Order: sequence, then C-alpha cells, then structure tokens
Amino acid sequence: MSHHPDDLVRLLDGRRVCVLTGAGISTDSGIPDYRGPLTRAKARNPIQHRAFLTDPATRARYWARSALGWPRFRGFEPNPAHHAFTALERAGRLTGVLTQNVDRLHRKAGSRDVIELHGALHEARCLGCGALEDRDALQARLLALNPGADQRAHSLAPDGDADLDPAAVAGFVVPACEACGGVLKPDVVFFGDNVPKPRVEEAFARLDAADALLVAGSSLMVFSGYRFVLRAAARGIPVAIVNLGESRGDGHATVRVDAPAGEVLPRLAAALG
Repeated sequence: MSHHPDDLVRLLDGRRVCVLTGAGISTDSGIPDYRGPLTRAKARNPIQHRAFLTDPATRARYWARSALGWPRFRGFEPNPAHHAFTALERAGRLTGVLTQNVDRLHRKAGSRDVIELHGALHEARCLGCGALEDRDALQARLLALNPGADQRAHSLAPDGDADLDPAAVAGFVVPACEACGGVLKPDVVFFGDNVPKPRVEEAFARLDAADALLVAGSSLMVFSGYRFVLRAAARGIPVAIVNLGESRGDGHATVRVDAPAGEVLPRLAAALG
C-alpha cells in the first residue's frame, strides 16, 4: 500500500528526522541506480572486495572502467531531492543525512552533516600506507600511463565506472601509490566488505537522536542501510519510506510513498521548512 505525500508531511511535522538515502535519489541527476524499476532485471557484476584485494586483473578491470566513467561521474549535479535535504538541514529539521551513495551530491548541494556510509569515489586510498590521493590527480596519472583510456565507447554504470568490453582491459597499466608504491583502491566499501564500525556507530547516534527515520530512494536490500530501519523499529522510532517500487523495509514503515524522490521531497521541505 502506498500513502499520499501529505501523510508523509503529517508524520514528520514536529519531529527531528534522520535521513537515509540510496541510489534512487540520484537518478534524476543522471546516475543509474542498482535496483530501480528499469535496472532491477539487468545483470550486474560489481567489483567484489576480496577479488580487488587479491587479483591484479580485477584491479586493472576496475581502473580501466573507472578511467572511462570518472569524467562524466564527477560532473553530475545535485537535483531537487538533494536540495530538499539541504533546506531541511538548514531549517534545523534533521539530525543528519546517512547516505549509501558514493557520488558526494549531498555535499555538493550544501548539506554539512552527511555520513557517507560507503565512502566516496572522490579519493583513492593506499592499502599499504593509508595515504589518500585526489581522484582527479589519479585520473591524470591513469591517462598518462594509458593514453586514450577515456575515449572508448561505453555506458555509465551505477558505481561511477563504465561497462567496457573485457578485451579493452588487456594491457591496462594501474598506477601505484606515489608515497609507498602500494596498491590503490577507491575509498569506498566494495561488495563483500563492511562499513567501518566507527562510521556505523556515528550513524546510529544520528538515528538515536531523531524522532523519525526517513528513507529515500533505497530498496534497502543491502544490510548496511537496512540495519537502520531495524534499529528504528526496535526503538519505536517511526519509519517513512519514499521509493519507486517495493523495499525491504516496507513492513516496518508507518508511511510509504511510492513515487520519485525528486517529486516528493521538495514538497516535504516546503511544508516543513
């Protein structure tokens, strides 16, 4: 059952809200999602954490695809859903924004209290010494070692890389950490890895300080997000969900609005701001 957006306003009015967002709020910015109505049936083989750590060919595949996808990915702009949360934060209505997205669009929209559960693609981290490298700087090194690697035909993938013919990866040279020569990994949580415990505890603190949890644009199929719905339900904190299509958390929702986040959230911000 789907509720009317006015039900969402009535539920959240007078409450401080913790927000959890997923890929569905960034689709209006042009970034594909994982499990939306149009993408759910498409086969997708994301990079696995263990494979990245242990297999040089997997790392070459990732960075070859990332070299293609990064220029377009970094250029995406926030949409009305992101700006709605910025407005709600400035109005003092939020305890924080927890996001599963790695696109940094909440920060680009002006939100300040954002916990990026899965990290962001805007830096790479050395697995040896821990040094961070700006992704634009790394892009310059990738292209210096692999001229024309950003010119191949491709389609953008949800995690900022690109779908690419495997044959095009042959011979791709992966740069090493400039500080120690170690292996560079995007500073994100890959499938099969865990969100760092301190980050989870910080996110739980934002939820525990709230009077309601608002989930926007997430199917909640990944436990890193679903855990917050379970926490809210266990603590008697009402849950509202705005998502196109069903989500794993629907059974815990007091209000569920089956509609695009970009339509519902600006209306919510206007009503509550």
